[in-house]
Amino acid sequence: MRLGLAQINPTVGDLDGNRRLILEAYAALVAQGAELVVFPELAVCGYPPRDLLFKRQFVPDVETALREIAAHLGEVPALIGTVATNPAPEGRRFFNAAALCRHGRVGTLARKCLLPTYDVFDEDRYFEPAREPTIVEIAGYKIGLTICEDIWTQPALTPHQRYHSDPVQWLAAQKLDLMVNLSASPWHHGKGHLRQQLVTDAARALGCPVVYVNAVGGNDELIFDGRSLVADAHGGLIAELAAFAVELKVVDTPAAIAAARNVQLSTSNFQPPTSLTPPAGPAPALNVESSASNVGHCPPVPTGDGEVFAALVLGLRDYAHKSGFTKALVALSGGIDSAVVAVLAAEALGAANVTGVSLPSAISSLHSREDAGVLAQNLGLRFETVRIADVVMECEKSLWPLFAGRARDVTEENLQARVRGLLMMALSNKFGALLLTTGNKSEVAVGYCTLYGDMCGGLAVISDVFKTQIYDLARWINRDREIIPANTITKPPSAELRPGQLDQDSLPPYDVLDAILKGYVEDGLSRRDLVARGFAESVVHDVVRKVDLSEYKRKQAAPGLKITPLAFGVGRRIPIVQKYRG
Repeated sequence: MRLGLAQINPTVGDLDGNRRLILEAYAALVAQGAELVVFPELAVCGYPPRDLLFKRQFVPDVETALREIAAHLGEVPALIGTVATNPAPEGRRFFNAAALCRHGRVGTLARKCLLPTYDVFDEDRYFEPAREPTIVEIAGYKIGLTICEDIWTQPALTPHQRYHSDPVQWLAAQKLDLMVNLSASPWHHGKGHLRQQLVTDAARALGCPVVYVNAVGGNDELIFDGRSLVADAHGGLIAELAAFAVELKVVDTPAAIAAARNVQLSTSNFQPPTSLTPPAGPAPALNVESSASNVGHCPPVPTGDGEVFAALVLGLRDYAHKSGFTKALVALSGGIDSAVVAVLAAEALGAANVTGVSLPSAISSLHSREDAGVLAQNLGLRFETVRIADVVMECEKSLWPLFAGRARDVTEENLQARVRGLLMMALSNKFGALLLTTGNKSEVAVGYCTLYGDMCGGLAVISDVFKTQIYDLARWINRDREIIPANTITKPPSAELRPGQLDQDSLPPYDVLDAILKGYVEDGLSRRDLVARGFAESVVHDVVRKVDLSEYKRKQAAPGLKITPLAFGVGRRIPIVQKYRG
């Protein structure tokens, strides 16, 4: 069977646009000889639709869109991710489904078994789970249908087994010719390798090829990396689609399916995939159409800092374009955070569509102003200067009668940040440009950001990137030539809100800070755990206190792009008012 993999970029709620994407991809893949076309999870409505599902007309409109798509399909069947109404009088109102469509009609609806309800996922809020996967017959082949989380059952994923059932184990007893998984699996750093292992392990467990088609693109804070896969019956990688890019590919698998029928599985005592050994002889010969002839010619996959950069560019580009923005604004301080955000914006939207703004105060250093200008010149950005010293002074004059007898403190420092936020938002309003905030995860964690000041904006591009990672990204950006001025990378970081201020006046070195933050925020370690790992007790208590006290700020922050397993955002639900100090 020649399988058409449609790695497309749907937009949540854009039913007309998604319909066009699906039909165009279907036509292109059928023209290349596909005999079955597979689309991502919830491709019709985009993932995740969240509470749009509770709008009374939304699901009926999705079902209408699916019927309109099916009406244009011919003999070649397509598996399309969609939402389906639950006809039963009990349970959740909807199913997360895969629709088998052909000959102008919507046929079998396969329903998702495992509904993730952790981190950014909340599917149990909306969907009713299926009791078991669906099996269909297409062109004489017995094909098992699964949706995303249905294959995320390996014990290695978590020490606590999340689910009481295992769809892959259930399908292993069915002697399949092929398994297909429709997915919308958000990316975080390091997840690509884990996902590939899951797919190849499932292929070995089932003894048949596995086709995994993932969405690509950005929807709100989530970034979908694509990297759709086909694995043969022995877990060998047949094909892999591009990372962070739309791609259509046809993969010819008849030899793999024939080989799968010769694999003997013991269904009475299911074993991990490593217990299956391939038969003697060479691996089946497979042809991959469109962009690769075999796995050795798969598109290069970015790694390390390059992968993070590619993800942030895609997330920023889609957030802007899907929200209707073509232009962006960045307040350029001469520091490393705003420099990295400016590079990302130029890459995502084009340098001609990004404006850098310097907002020097009375205490801003000359080298910071110069560094900002050099960066803008290196990137080809429009660069403007708006001086704020007089505005800050007028604000202070207005407050002097009320502040009489009180020493200068962080209040006056924050006035500068808030004036900058006011002016940048005015520019955003006047020119219809998306204002990008420049706070990194380290700063956001400990509250080193000013509410209604530098936190003003529409997207927090690097709010899930630790400060140490920002330096790594900056060096990666400069790997071939100096784009970010060397002085920006080497000078001690400072908010420059008072003369001679440095970040490490009140914070530990960033390598220490980030290690503590990762343990506390991402890994859930307690203060006691962190001290036991060798961090100074006083430093741990100070950092954790700052994190806990800053929750109210984060609840009011711009949405940020997620690149780690646990970002500040919808996946982390810590109460603002709470007294636990573990």
